[in-house]
Amino acid sequence: MTRHEMLSPAAELHANVSVPFESARAMPKSVYTSPAFLALEQKHIFGREWLCAGRAETLPNPGDYLTMEIAGEPVIVLRDRAGEIRAMSNVCRHRMSTLLEGRGNVRSIVCPYHAWTYNLDGSLRGAPAMGRNEAFCKDQITLPSVRCEVWLGWIMVTLNPDLPSPQETLKDVESLVGYLDMSSYVETFQEQFRWATNWKVLAENFMESYHLPVCHEGTIGGSVDLNQMTCPEGFASFNYHWIVKNDTIPLSLAHPSNTTLTGDQRRITWLLSIYPSLLITLTPGYFWYLSLTPDGPGHVNVLYGGGMSADWIADPSSGDHIAALRALLADVNDEDKGCTEKVYRGLCSDLGAPGPLSHLERPNFEFAQYIASRVPAQAT
Repeated sequence: MTRHEMLSPAAELHANVSVPFESARAMPKSVYTSPAFLALEQKHIFGREWLCAGRAETLPNPGDYLTMEIAGEPVIVLRDRAGEIRAMSNVCRHRMSTLLEGRGNVRSIVCPYHAWTYNLDGSLRGAPAMGRNEAFCKDQITLPSVRCEVWLGWIMVTLNPDLPSPQETLKDVESLVGYLDMSSYVETFQEQFRWATNWKVLAENFMESYHLPVCHEGTIGGSVDLNQMTCPEGFASFNYHWIVKNDTIPLSLAHPSNTTLTGDQRRITWLLSIYPSLLITLTPGYFWYLSLTPDGPGHVNVLYGGGMSADWIADPSSGDHIAALRALLADVNDEDKGCTEKVYRGLCSDLGAPGPLSHLERPNFEFAQYIASRVPAQAT
């Protein structure tokens, strides 16, 4: 038995990131395939960090809601009657049925089991046939609130009451890309899907553009030049890199009517990886994103959406542009699905082993360092 075979996945990961980037290798297989390591990620990462529930503009009206699960905890995110976006438990305070499913609009939250009914602020409005229970006090029952903040148009949710706000932890994102004003972009499409790969494989796939010319040869691969790609050191809460695009995809460039952006600002595409699992591609013309949650070691649930900047939305041909963008990104996703599912199959092999990283994969190494910083080395 070798030394690495004797180490736990957490200890293996810590050993993996203890070397300088110039000597770095891909993460150990065990951190992708081990159910025990995933349980540690759920506890120390997904149960403690800010997670993205999508864009605020997708909940425009009072009663508009979405549901999500955070480290096994069912959560409702909705716009209340005061116009604020809030989050709360999606579990009835009676016999603990889950309350809402999917997305939609409600005037109130009604339990599908015994019709206990809650207002949009989580307070209990009514409960049938409870009048004879002397211990029942309607005014003392409410759905527990969950922390929720809107950051640059993104709905961010956490179970951690002590976590600093996104405005604080992600202020460097605004310093980098504030000139594009993410809050003014408008989501025009959204869907959810489940892929047969580990969540970190998909996150790492987003973090490096090294794969673009090959994996995306049929779509966006021709719009990038690896020699024109920059992968600087990232920050504690996110990593990033950027690509200077050529003219092959006009929608990724500043709108011809835009007079604010100048020089390379008109053609730079930013790839922002907000830890742990919000992945944003931001161009002067459009954005798209993935918000990931693990579903066992070998599957990932993906909230996927995208849209356009304000000036492209205002274009008379915006409908055609949106349709073209959605079709393009659907093809890109198909390509990524094939690549990332192949990687997970390789991770499950006996003969596979992590190899050295390219200079274009610095974000991947920093991602591994982030995970190691959250999962204790002594954890088993």
